[in-house]
Amino acid sequence: MKTIAFFNNKGGVGKTSLAYHLAWMYADLGLRVIAADLDPQANLTSMFLDEDRLEELWEKDNGAGTVYGALQPLFEGTGDVRAARIEEAAEDLALLVGDLRLSAAEDELNQQWPRCLSGEVRAFRVISALYRIMVEAGQRIDAHLALIDVGPNLGALNRAVLVAADFVVVPLAPDLFSLQGLRNVGPALRRWRQEWKDRLQRQPDAKITLPAGSMRPLGYVVMQHAARLDRPVRAYAKWMGRIPAAYAEHVMDERQASGHSPADKDLNCLATLKHYRSLMPMAMEARKPIFALTPADGAIGAHATAAMECRKDFERLARKIADGCGIAIP
Repeated sequence: MKTIAFFNNKGGVGKTSLAYHLAWMYADLGLRVIAADLDPQANLTSMFLDEDRLEELWEKDNGAGTVYGALQPLFEGTGDVRAARIEEAAEDLALLVGDLRLSAAEDELNQQWPRCLSGEVRAFRVISALYRIMVEAGQRIDAHLALIDVGPNLGALNRAVLVAADFVVVPLAPDLFSLQGLRNVGPALRRWRQEWKDRLQRQPDAKITLPAGSMRPLGYVVMQHAARLDRPVRAYAKWMGRIPAAYAEHVMDERQASGHSPADKDLNCLATLKHYRSLMPMAMEARKPIFALTPADGAIGAHATAAMECRKDFERLARKIADGCGIAIP
């Protein structure tokens, strides 16, 4: 199973929506998918499940079936991680249920990170816990890939999540804030990759399943740009022109000639996706991706056309990401 994290230091760029739609698209294309909600905001979970189901999962047994519930025995010192509940969204799509309490894991993960350098068994168990939970869930459904929603920060929780990722996709908005975020994302990934490599050499117990921590950048996706007549408006075009050089320098650690270049001509650009405006609330209400909306959901006329265009956009993106990961789509 390949693990792909969707990560940016900047929030509000459509990261969760991207992971959600790609999870559905891969399932439609015949792959078995785990959607892992490892963002303490649990927005991905709320896109899949209605409030009644969320209340049942979070309140029943004190949320034992959520991702945080799976961590509890390890963090409380009563055992190792336990199996997380798999919530079936479709035949080939399962959700690892998020939990707002996941932010409480930050301190423990922060304390155990340096202790890995001393070869402490518990430290390796804690840092690898989220990875092992995903692997076990993937084995249960024989998943081809896990798509991981990650919160927008550089804390200890996200470090443990990113260490568990084989690949990283960076969602961006065409604005100054996303460009500034790239200055943090790239160096953090390189630092965490090297630090985990140093720790792996001190692994005290070969029986603990540990991630490789490759965190290979696959590319970026420009999300929710405004368009008129299929062209980005001028205010956004300015920032889109700066993205290729910024991504190359800060994430890929490569220098490019300064100046503007079109993002959609950049080899690191996986896609530029339009803002689908009123279709997103419609999809949220129907509990389905935009490209699955039907006339019964209100997608008629121009909305129906936009939903079809959305399907084409996400299928192209899904295939491009799969190619980059070495995943064969049936």
